[in-house]
This record gives sequence, structure tokens and C-alpha cells, in this order.
Amino acid sequence: MRLRAPGRRTALTAAAASLFLIGLAGAQIAFSRLNLAGRDVQSIQLYGAEYASQSNLSGLLSITEDSGVVRVTGLGHTLLLPLDENQQRATTSFNTVQLDTRRVQGRTATRVNGNLYLPLETLASGLGAQYEQGKFTLAAPKLVSVSSRAGRDSDRLVLDLSRDVQVSDEQRGDRVVLTLKGLQGDARRYTTRGAFVPSADVARTGSDLTVTLPLPASSGYRVFKVVRGSGVRVVVDAGPGVPSSAPELLARINAPLIILDPAVVPGVSGDVTLEVARQAAQLLAEKGWQVRVTRSSGANLSRDEVLTLARQSDVYLALDLGRLPGARRSGVTVYEQTGRASSQLINSLRGGSSVPYSSLVVAGAGSTRRLGELLRGELKGGGVTAKQESISRVQSLGEAPQAALLLELGWANNAQDLATLGSAARQKILSVAVARSVATYLTARANNNANLSAPGGAQ
Repeated sequence: MRLRAPGRRTALTAAAASLFLIGLAGAQIAFSRLNLAGRDVQSIQLYGAEYASQSNLSGLLSITEDSGVVRVTGLGHTLLLPLDENQQRATTSFNTVQLDTRRVQGRTATRVNGNLYLPLETLASGLGAQYEQGKFTLAAPKLVSVSSRAGRDSDRLVLDLSRDVQVSDEQRGDRVVLTLKGLQGDARRYTTRGAFVPSADVARTGSDLTVTLPLPASSGYRVFKVVRGSGVRVVVDAGPGVPSSAPELLARINAPLIILDPAVVPGVSGDVTLEVARQAAQLLAEKGWQVRVTRSSGANLSRDEVLTLARQSDVYLALDLGRLPGARRSGVTVYEQTGRASSQLINSLRGGSSVPYSSLVVAGAGSTRRLGELLRGELKGGGVTAKQESISRVQSLGEAPQAALLLELGWANNAQDLATLGSAARQKILSVAVARSVATYLTARANNNANLSAPGGAQ
């Protein structure tokens, strides 16, 4: 053993100062720093090859392990690397790895201190990244080219990207808009020879690119990606030959929710509001409509549960009897809610905020008016004249985002009204009017018919 003189220190080179060497199972592992796509992380030098840990790579890639194979997905690529617990053997270039559809020889995955490590050289080759020791660089994604192909019943638009980015698509009326997150490229219009997609407009929105193309009536579209060795292709097919598909939000058109909310009227024999609601619900359900009644003869929903259903409804109809002490009133009245809603979202969208498909979330006041006209028309057809009035004190009407009405079947302190409401014939007229008006309104909405004419001449 050689003794050092007091005060004498071993000189360290600049390179050695940045590395900390330890011995592990006979192997030398050097810990160093790595610039990983702009982030400063730790890497290791293992038998001359640079590796990064799964935890450091997880912010960039999805990494899973199953039955001795490590699956790496991200940036439009999928890599399969065998997991070799023998570190020295893993770092040799005689292993077979799969980069997308190519099988090549290269370094593979291994474990160090129980943690999963992946070879940066292999990752760079499979992901199309630039790599040199201590630096792993991803080029900024760019729109490389736009091409098109005309077809007999659909046209194709092809966007070539230098690497994968997040892509979202949305149908806005007679247009399809693609948003490509963080993509670089020039804003311009591309013209095609297609009969269904004659042009595409590329525009910049912040750090993203949007691509807008027309969508003819009765046409559908689809968007998918194709991974290539030099990048990723985003392919759009559009035209009548593509099955029409709609955003998930449009499912509300095909399966609307009808809420019938019969009030409990104390001191009145016979639960007429519940009976009318129950008969109307049965008529609607028999025709395939989705309908909920907020109470039954044995159980009532809480007020909060009723409000939750009202917020989810496409049609909300409250049924009640008039109950003002000393009032000398009679007959049927249809009430529409006035004033501002309690929901800021409802007020904002009704105030004209432009949001795609917002009409499927929050309808304007005209929807309630149309339903009210239909309901009064159906009642008139059954021999019942209903008055129309406004009201602003019913919380559930204000919470309902779509068409919402209060149907007052009569007055609790009017003997003639109570006697009339007790007859099965009157209850049938009321329930049929409710069911028919709701079904007509929702059918017309599904057909995008904004010009409903009410039966019986009600305007």
C-alpha cells in the first residue's frame, strides 16, 4: 500500500469529476449527466454504452415490461427490446431488437440495482432521434408535405410529419377541423383535384397547426396514422363512401333523456300529477324513448337528486297543481322559465358564446318555446285549452340546460278542477299530450328541424 503525504490530494480530470464510479458484480458503472430532449437527467455508462432509467424516460415514452420483453411506445413508434439481466451481454450489439416492423441487431434492456435501464443508442435509432454521448435530441415536429388523392366515392388527404404529434379532429357543421399539437409548418391553402375535398386550409393557432377541409352533405370522414421509417403520416378520408360518424356528444340526439317530475300536492285525494307522469312515461317508453319519473307511489328522489337529473335532461317537465291560498283560478297552464339561469355555463352559451356542438349541451330559449307550443297544441287537440305564462321561481327549470316546462294541471283549491282531474279520461288526455309533444319535439330536433309547427294550430 502506498501512503500519501499529508495535504496531498489526487488530481481529478474534468471528465472524471463529472463521473462517479462504483463497482457492481464485477462491472464498472459510471454515473453521468444526460440532456434528454431538453431535460437534464442522470444516465449511466455501462460497458461503454449509455443507458437511461425507465423513470427518466417515462416523461417522454410509455414503457411496459411483460414476460421478459420491454415494450416502448411513443412519438409514433413501437419498440420491442428483450430484457437481459446479464448487463455485459445486454450491452453488446449482437442482440436482436424490433424497431416498429424492423428486426435489427443492437443493445437491449437490462437492470441495474433492480431498476430498468434502456440503451439510448437503440432508442434513438427506433425513434428517429439524434444521439451523441450525453445528449438525446428530438427534432421539432414539422409538417413536411401535404398530398391528396381523388377517389370514386371519397377523397384522401395525406399529411406527412417529421415525427408523431397529438392529433384531434372535430366536425363543425360542414367542415372537419384537425388540430396538430405543437407542429411547425407554413399557413397556406392546398388545392386538390378531388370532388369531395377540393381544398384544405392550414392555419396556425398558437403553437399548433389546424387543417380545415370541407365535408359534403351525407358524407363521413375518418382520420388515422401510418408510421413510416422517416416519420408519421396523418391520413384523412372524406366523402359519401365513408360511413358517417359523429362525435360522442351527438349521442344525446339519438338517446335523449326525458325527466318527468310530478310534484307532491298535500291535502288532495288522488295523486293526479304522478298518475299523469306515469302514463306519459309508459307511452314514451313503449316507443323506445329514455324517460325517468322522479318519484313513485312508494319512493321519492331527494331535491338534490332531482336537480342532478334536471341538469342531465334533454326535456324536463314538472307537473303540479296551482296552490295559492284564496286564488280564484282554474284550468291548465304551461309555464316557461324567464330570467337568468343559475348556471354560469348555461347563461354564457345562451348569451352567444361560440362553442362547437354547444346547442347539444345548452339549448336557447327557443327550444322551450317550441316544446310549449307543441304541448299546448296537443292539449287543444284533446279539447283542453291551456294558458301560457312565464315564471322565474322554479329552480329545476333554471337548472335544466335544454327544453324545460312547468305544466300546471289545474288548481288544488278549485273543486271543479279536482273533479275533472279525477277522471281517467282527463288523465289520458293530459298524458297523451305530454308524450306526443315531447316525442315530436325530440324527433324534430334529431332531424335538425328548427321550424316546428305545433299541432292544432298553436303558435
